[in-house]
Amino acid sequence: MLDESYYRKTDEIIAHYGREAKALIPIMQDVQAEYRYLPGELLAYIAKQIGITETKAYSVATFYENFSFEAKGKYVIKVCDGTACHVRHSTPVLEALWKELGLSKKKHTTDDMMFTVETVSCLGACGLAPTMMVNEQVYPAMTPEKALALIAELRGKG
Repeated sequence: MLDESYYRKTDEIIAHYGREAKALIPIMQDVQAEYRYLPGELLAYIAKQIGITETKAYSVATFYENFSFEAKGKYVIKVCDGTACHVRHSTPVLEALWKELGLSKKKHTTDDMMFTVETVSCLGACGLAPTMMVNEQVYPAMTPEKALALIAELRGKG
């Protein structure tokens, strides 16, 4: 059960875009930006408020890979495993992050909600491979050592 403040903030977002079905995606984007994920309870609430079915809202949210129903850490780390990055050894970078943070293929977010590690098919920076992204910042030519140094730096920022 979510705190009432979640609903108040969602009401503000809905008011900004209007109570129309066409506002679904921008509303979901703003809610996810606010909470770093899209709580299922809020998605159902949004659907009701803009006059669409929960099924329709969920079908849109699950169609787009950008939406997440799982809470994410303060720092979302995306390790590219596309062809260029893979052949230039992105897997050891990913494995070093998993080991350092106690994560795995099944567990993506640290217990302290500081880090989320995901793999992606492409970051669009193939010439800089292997690449990694932390929130909106791209890091080129990554190595396990560089990745661990970046984790230490981010931990220092809190």
